[in-house]
Amino acid sequence: MLKKYLWGALAGLLAAGCAGRETGGSYTVVDGTMLGTTLHIVADVRGTSAQELYASVMELDREAKASMSIFDSTSLLSRLNRNETDSVDRHIAFNLRLADSIGALSGGCYDVTVKPLVEAWGFAGKAAQAHPNIDSILTFVGRDKVRIEEGRLVKSDPRVQLDFNSVAKGYTVDLLAALVERHGARNYIVDIGGEIRCRGVNREGKAWRIGVETPFDGNMSDGRYLQRRIAMHEGGMATSGNYRRYYLDAGGRKVAHTIDPRTGRSALSRLLSVTVVAPTCAEADALGTMFLAMGTDGALEAVRKMPDAKVYFIFAGKEGGDSYEEYLSPAMERLILE
Repeated sequence: MLKKYLWGALAGLLAAGCAGRETGGSYTVVDGTMLGTTLHIVADVRGTSAQELYASVMELDREAKASMSIFDSTSLLSRLNRNETDSVDRHIAFNLRLADSIGALSGGCYDVTVKPLVEAWGFAGKAAQAHPNIDSILTFVGRDKVRIEEGRLVKSDPRVQLDFNSVAKGYTVDLLAALVERHGARNYIVDIGGEIRCRGVNREGKAWRIGVETPFDGNMSDGRYLQRRIAMHEGGMATSGNYRRYYLDAGGRKVAHTIDPRTGRSALSRLLSVTVVAPTCAEADALGTMFLAMGTDGALEAVRKMPDAKVYFIFAGKEGGDSYEEYLSPAMERLILE
């Protein structure tokens, strides 16, 4: 059961393009960028201005990127991957523990040691290799090849590298939620690039309403095309899909950013989009990646063994074209707005 394994795993204009304002009903709104993507906060913070809140958010942004970014060559994670240090911080230690929890449910579909594969396919800041040697790379991919001992990262092979892109954004959303709570918020929604954590009610005293995008290739509309709307009073939500980050190779085949660590190749199936609601956004983020990597049959089989799971799958229609099929778990059905 999802709850058994994972519940409680996580306890004016502003500078640089961020707009903030105090609004009616004592809610403060901050919009801008964080982790290189969109930032949106609506929260009933107390005793702090939008400018002061944004300054705190930017400190968190710098801290998260300095720790967990694979795109910043100076980050702690990048230096660990290059074997320039073996000391881990609290962020990396937590994410490895959470990865183990999700990995135990995944049958090998979720693994944060996929960095060499992600890089070979061109999704880690480097150009894709024309013909990556997958069999060779797979010899140093696997969570059993890395562990933490007394605050040190121990690798069984120096070529092992970590990639937290499947969980770090969700985890940072949780840190952001904790930040607004420290500023006195009892009701809020925080959103980094579409990954969300919320609590309480909106300014109308109702549940927070969150849209799930239609997963057609290249959908960058930021909410114009929605399949469903979800009502939430508490928890995290994340959507994973292969309809934004992908390319076509020389043979016209789709190569997507979700990599199946068992095969070393893109996890492509009729399963186009996975939305997960969980107690924390980090859990939702990692579980979404896990289900997407499992593919259509594997994801359906796994989620039916998790009666408390809140998931929404969107599949390509069997007849092709622009048709879609859906699966809503019983727990998720109760959150769907008609």
